[in-house]
Amino acid sequence: MVSSPRRIAVACAVLALSGCARNPVTGRPQVTLVSEAKERELSEEEARRVAETMGLYDDPALAAYVRAVGERLARVSPRQGLPYDFQVVDMKEPNAFALPAGQVYVSRGLVALLNSEDELAGVLGHEVGHVAARHSAQRATRAAPIGILTGLGAGVTGIISPTLGDLVGGIGGFAGALVLAPYSRGQEREADEVGQDLTAKAGWDPAGLPASLRTLEREDALHPGEKRPASFFSTHPPLPDRVVDTEERAARLMRTTAAPIAGSRAAFLRKLDGLVVGPRARDGVFDGQTFRQPDLDFHVQFPAGWKTVNERSIVGAGAPDGRAVIGLEVAGDGNDPEAALRDFERKTKLDLASPERLTINGLPARHATATARTRGGRVALDLTWIAHAGHVYRFTGVAEPDAMAASAPLFRATTGSFRPLASAERAAIRETRLRIVSARRGDTLADVLARAHSSWNVATAAVANGLDGNSPLEAGQPLKVAVSERYTPAR
Repeated sequence: MVSSPRRIAVACAVLALSGCARNPVTGRPQVTLVSEAKERELSEEEARRVAETMGLYDDPALAAYVRAVGERLARVSPRQGLPYDFQVVDMKEPNAFALPAGQVYVSRGLVALLNSEDELAGVLGHEVGHVAARHSAQRATRAAPIGILTGLGAGVTGIISPTLGDLVGGIGGFAGALVLAPYSRGQEREADEVGQDLTAKAGWDPAGLPASLRTLEREDALHPGEKRPASFFSTHPPLPDRVVDTEERAARLMRTTAAPIAGSRAAFLRKLDGLVVGPRARDGVFDGQTFRQPDLDFHVQFPAGWKTVNERSIVGAGAPDGRAVIGLEVAGDGNDPEAALRDFERKTKLDLASPERLTINGLPARHATATARTRGGRVALDLTWIAHAGHVYRFTGVAEPDAMAASAPLFRATTGSFRPLASAERAAIRETRLRIVSARRGDTLADVLARAHSSWNVATAAVANGLDGNSPLEAGQPLKVAVSERYTPAR
C-alpha cells in the first residue's frame, strides 16, 4: 500500500496543470483544482457581489478600526502575498466569512455582540486562518453555487432577476458558494487553532476567541429553531465543543506584548456607539404586509398571507403554495415608464402583449404581460412600470401559467397600492441603534435598560454585554443598550 504522502505526490504530478502546492499552514502537499490566480478571480467576483447584495456598513471610523485590527493579524499570517482586506458587512445576523484571496468580512450583527478588542481579533483571526490554510479554495473545488430551491425559482433566475428567483427559492438575495457553503469539522478546528496562534503572535489574548464563541452560543439560544446563515458559528463542530477546545488552547499559548489599538473595554465600546442593530430603515421597513421606503419615499401593500422578503436591491413576496411571486425593484433613473418598458423588451427579447398606459395614484405607469420559456418550463409574467421622484420602478409578477388567473388580481392590487409616503408615515419610521451608557451605583441591568428606554430585554442585553442578567453592576460600568430612534431619511 502506497503511503499517504506518496499518494499525494502522485496526485500532484497527475494534476500539475490544475495546481498542487504546499499548504501554508500544515507544510504538507495539497491538491486543489483552484490555482491562486483563479482564487483571486473568484474572490474579486464574490467581493463585488457582497458589496452589491449585502452592502458594506457605512461607518468609516468603525471600518478603519476593524481594518487596523485585521491588518496586524495579516502581518503574522503564515500565508503572505495576498491582498488582505477587512470590512464590516451590512448584515444584521451575527456572522463572519472570508474569500480565498484574503477578503475578510465581519457582520455588524456580530460586531454588536463583541465586548473587547481581543474578541474582535479572535473572530478575524479565525477567518484569516481559513484563508491561510486555503480552506476556501478547497471548498470552491467541490462546491457549486447554491441552487434555487423551487422549480419556479430555477426558471426565473437569469431571465428576469437573479434576486427575484432567489426570493422564490427562499434563500435571500445572496447565494455565493464561497460565502455560504459550510466548512468541514476539521477545517473549522484548524481555523480556530491558526486564528488563536495569530492573535497571540499579534499581541492579543487568544482567550478572545472562546469568549466570542460563548457569546454566540448564548445568542443562538435566544432564537430556538431559527435558521441562521452558515459560517462563523457553524455547528461543525458544535459550539460548546469549540468553546472548550479553544479555552484549553488559549491557556497554553504564549502572548506577544503589544499595545491594543483601543486601549480599554470602554474605548472599544465607544467605537460601537451608533451601530445599527436589526433591520436598516434606509432599506425600507415592513409593518405586516405594508412596506415603507423612507429614502425613496414610497408605500406598497403586498398580498395578505404571502411571505415577504426585503433584500438590498429588491423587495417582494411569495405565495404560500410557492407558485407565484411579485418583486419590486428600481428599473432605472428617469420619469418615463414607457422608455423603461421598451428597454426591458429590448434586453429580454420578450414579446410584451398589449402594453397599456395607466395612472397609479397620480403617477404615470405602464402595464404589460408576457410569457417566458425558462429552464423549468414556461412562466407567465405580469409587469408594471411606475415613475416616481426621478426613478422608474418595476413590479414583476411571476406565476406558473395555470396559477396566473388567480394571481393577476393580487398583482394588480399590489401595484395599485404604490404611492408616496404620507408625512405621518415617514415620521413614524424608526431604527434601532447601539448606545453606550454607564451604570449608576446600585443599578441592575433592568434599571439601566429602563432608564435608557432600551428595546432589549434583560436576557438579550445580558448576552450582548457578556453578563449574567443578575450580575451586580459597578458605578460607571459601560454597557451596550439598543435604543429605537426616529429615522431621518438621507436625501
